[in-house]
This record gives sequence, C-alpha cells and structure tokens, in this order.
Amino acid sequence: MPVALREIGTSGIKIKPIGLGGMPLSVSGRPSESEALKVLEIAVGSDLNFIDTADVYCIDEHDIGHNERLIAKALKRYPKNNVTVATKGGLVRPRGAWLTNGSPAHLLRACEASLKSLEIECIDLYYLHAVDDKVPFKDSLEALAALKKSGKIRNIGLSNVTLKQIEYARTILEVAAIQNRCNPLDLGSFQEGIVQYCERNSIAFVAYSPVGGSFQKSRIAEHPVLNKIASSYQANPFQVVLAWLLTKSPNLIAIPGASRVESVSSSAGAMELTLSLEDTNEIDHAFGG
Repeated sequence: MPVALREIGTSGIKIKPIGLGGMPLSVSGRPSESEALKVLEIAVGSDLNFIDTADVYCIDEHDIGHNERLIAKALKRYPKNNVTVATKGGLVRPRGAWLTNGSPAHLLRACEASLKSLEIECIDLYYLHAVDDKVPFKDSLEALAALKKSGKIRNIGLSNVTLKQIEYARTILEVAAIQNRCNPLDLGSFQEGIVQYCERNSIAFVAYSPVGGSFQKSRIAEHPVLNKIASSYQANPFQVVLAWLLTKSPNLIAIPGASRVESVSSSAGAMELTLSLEDTNEIDHAFGG
C-alpha cells in the first residue's frame, strides 16, 4: 500500500511522513563528504522526499552553510522538484557556540546565503530557528513575512517555540509548520497542546530528534517494551518509535537524523510499519503518551 502523503500546512506541498534530518552530516563528529553524500543519495533513492537542514548545521562560523551545500550537491543527481528542502535562519555559530540572532538584518543575510548554498531561487519552507530574546519577536516575524513577500521563501515555519509564541505569530503571518523536539522521552509538545493545536489549524508539526537524538537514542534502543514490540514486527525499536509517532497526528512529520546509510534505510523502512492498536496503546502506557 502506498504511503499516505502529508501536507506542509495548506501549501499544497505534500511529502512522505518521514524525512531526513541533515544535522548529523555536518556537525562535530560528521562523516566524510563522500559518506555524507551517500546517505543523502540513499535517502532520496528510498523516497524520503523531505530533507531538513539549517545554515548553522556546521562546525563554526567559518563553516556556515555546510549542510546546505552538501544537500545541493546530492540533489544535482535528482530532479529538484521531487525533493522538498526546508532550512532555517536565526542562529549563529561563533567559535562553535549555538547563539540566537533573530534580527531582521541577520535573517535577510542568512536567507540570501541559504539560497546561494542550496543553489535555488526560492526556499519551500524557511523556519525561524529559535526565538531571540534580545530581539522583539514581532521584528523577526515581520522579517520572515518580508522574505516571503519578496519571493525568497514560499512558506514560513517556527522552531523551538511555545504555544503562546505560535498563537502570537499567527496574528502577524501564516505559519505552515512548527518544528519542535518530540519523541517518547520528550512529549512536551503533546503535553502543552502544540501538536493538537497544529492539527486543528492545518499546520504541519515536524518532530525533530524523534528517536531521541544523540543524547537519548540509547534509552530508546534499550527500552524493553519497544524491543518486545519490534521483535514481533521483525523491526527495530527506532522504527517502532517512528511508526508510533505517526499515529499520534495526521499532521505530524518525523525527521530522524542520520550519518550512516544503515540509519537512513531504517528510517525509510519505518514508513512500511503499521502498528496494531494494542501495541500503540502499550507504548502510550509505557511513556505516558
């Protein structure tokens, strides 16, 4: 059975429910360029038609755009209109630190640089990477709205935001997607009502670190309930978690990161996994979901 597509807001852009998070390919501990390109090519070849990146997926300020350039290089082997790429602006990496900069001037420069790195004329989905407490939120939002009006971005997203911030943003512009950390060990976006709000308002909810990210993936891998269920489907715990997340909302899209071919192939395989209601409920009970 073909995998049902999910829409980014009301944009008309429909993608597979599992995409690829590009971050591990470009930060500290990253693979060689040839290995990274192989991961990206396997992802696209496995029909993961949504890739998430950011200008700051790199080592430091001298490496800005590394992940975007990798993606552009990989996609030259495929028709670009088959893959939707989302990127972000609003962070900076001085000496490898992760700091916010949501000023309009920075967002304009960052967007222009991302267009150049990705070798495209318009970005399908552009997020404010994080709210900058030193800049009025309204100023950052209006900068994004101006970028959309000028034709540099098609759709606007917000990342690492609260429900109140989403509600305020929607008084100024149309929000197509929200990207927050979300996995069985971090259910804040469910508990705060963000996922449900997105579903009610036709906003895509994009779950990053859906299998725990670098800090929690070992707990997912070793969880007894997930392993028991995985064995009954001849799957692995990460695939079970992805399949479970997709049952939680028709607006949810998961973007597991990968730095190895085996990982991206595993993520793609999760789209073929359909959990029983009994198994879904057991996972809910195990994690309080």
